Amino acid sequence: MLIGLTGRLLAAHKGAVLAIVALQLIQTMATLLLPTLNAAIIDNGIVGRDVSQIVDLGSWMAVTAGVQVVAAVAAGYLGAVVAMELGRTLREELFAKVQSMSSQEVTAFGAASLVTRTTNDVTQVQNLVVLVFTMLIAAPAIFVGGIALAVHQDVVLSGIVIAVVPVLAVIMVLIVRRLIPLYRQGQELIDGISRVLREQIIGASVIRGFGRQGHEERRFDGANKELTHNNLRSALLVASMMPMIMLVVNLSSVGVVWFGGHRIQSGDMRLGALTAFIAYILQILIAIMMAMYVFMTAPRAAACAERIQAVLDTTPAVTDGPGVGDPGGNAVEYRNVSFAYPGAEQPVLDGVTFTAAPGTVTAIIGATGTGKSTLLNLLPRFLDASGGAISIGGSDVRSLSLRTLRSLVAVVPQHSYLFSGTIAGNLRMAAPAATDADLWRVLGSAQAEEFVRKSPQGLHSPVSQGGTNFSGGQRQRLCIARALLREAAVYLFDDSFSALDYGTDDRLRGALRPLLRAATVLVVAERVAPIMDADLILVLEDGRVVAQGTHRHLMASSPSYQEIAASQLVPEETP
Repeated sequence: MLIGLTGRLLAAHKGAVLAIVALQLIQTMATLLLPTLNAAIIDNGIVGRDVSQIVDLGSWMAVTAGVQVVAAVAAGYLGAVVAMELGRTLREELFAKVQSMSSQEVTAFGAASLVTRTTNDVTQVQNLVVLVFTMLIAAPAIFVGGIALAVHQDVVLSGIVIAVVPVLAVIMVLIVRRLIPLYRQGQELIDGISRVLREQIIGASVIRGFGRQGHEERRFDGANKELTHNNLRSALLVASMMPMIMLVVNLSSVGVVWFGGHRIQSGDMRLGALTAFIAYILQILIAIMMAMYVFMTAPRAAACAERIQAVLDTTPAVTDGPGVGDPGGNAVEYRNVSFAYPGAEQPVLDGVTFTAAPGTVTAIIGATGTGKSTLLNLLPRFLDASGGAISIGGSDVRSLSLRTLRSLVAVVPQHSYLFSGTIAGNLRMAAPAATDADLWRVLGSAQAEEFVRKSPQGLHSPVSQGGTNFSGGQRQRLCIARALLREAAVYLFDDSFSALDYGTDDRLRGALRPLLRAATVLVVAERVAPIMDADLILVLEDGRVVAQGTHRHLMASSPSYQEIAASQLVPEETP
């Protein structure tokens, strides 16, 4: 999974990757050449007392060291650039994939998990790529080259090095195999602690209101302890690897010095060859340590790559339409529409049929959980209907491209959400080219102009994440203003007036009538009073339309509507 993911992304940087490999090989050759030059200086220059040899070979050593440094720096820089580009591309792909997901798919992964995968998981993969470019390419070359040159210096002593290599390999394999499941579990625990923390931040007022701070602290502490325990177990394995490797390497070094000294005394080996041999052992050790560091990082990155690929491999339930034809108007028609969540025993909607004509208001009312919001979400294809067909202007919404379809619709969601930035920035999400005059116009229609003008910064007043620095009613009015700026053919209001007082609600609806007289308007409502003037009212019950008509018609013919009205309206309001 990790190799496939990184290989696909690195294919776009073949030239840079080849340059990095070439630079690393140049650095490796220079590194391996230095001990041999040093041995020649000792044997031919120092022992032989030949100053010219010392100067000549010393000059070559200086040049070789310079080449080594330049190649290492260049390879490191290029490797970092490629890794950063890979991380950027991966984050863009994840962001685009999440944007294409339906609410069902986002819920399946979890918002906290998607954030972690896009940030922390990508960083782990990116860090591994940096290590591969700076260490893993050089490590095998130094390892193989070091052994070959050590054998060249003395075949007998090389037996010690060759015997040690399998022992080191076994140590690394055993530890890495135990690290992989721990790192995978660790990433899941990070998701868990992110989820708990996110819930506690968002629900801070509820937690304080019910005096549950102690419970939530214990809940967070439990998740924190699980993550700490996991990290300690993996840290113990990582910490134990180095002492074991150093023990094996140090014992082999003692053996080399011991037997090498005897071979020098017997005249079978020169002093320079022994120093070069020891230097090559150190280089082999460095290569092993570099590989070990990469292998310790690889399991965590592999677990992250699996999680990233799981998101990228998700096939969105809502796919782009072929873009065939253009709507011949803005009449909205639902024909025998049904919707069920995967695995659900009962459908949320079943056999819904109605037509909303241009210039009319169609209201949807019913008890909580009857599918009112789902009914609206099917039109812009935030969800796809399980059965039946939905059309705008005679064109099936599935035949339209998502860009075309959603350009026809302006949505005011049930939960009014504002993005961090300014009021102007939030409004211009609907129309980036809108002038300040346009913004003030829609703010006035949405009954939001007064409180915006009272702010010293006006349109440039700051907005915190989620719009938490505004009241619920102010957020709703700003979201309505944003939708009005769209000047869409179809407007969807999902219980978008619930936080308004009756006076503001009445003034707002009065301002909306002339603005939306040519549009098709669908309104989800919990209260009867605001929708009494609607041209068509649908009464939903258990996902079915049990009655439809005007307020007067339903009051005369629908027991379900009569029951809702009787529970909300005073006698004077129930004709």
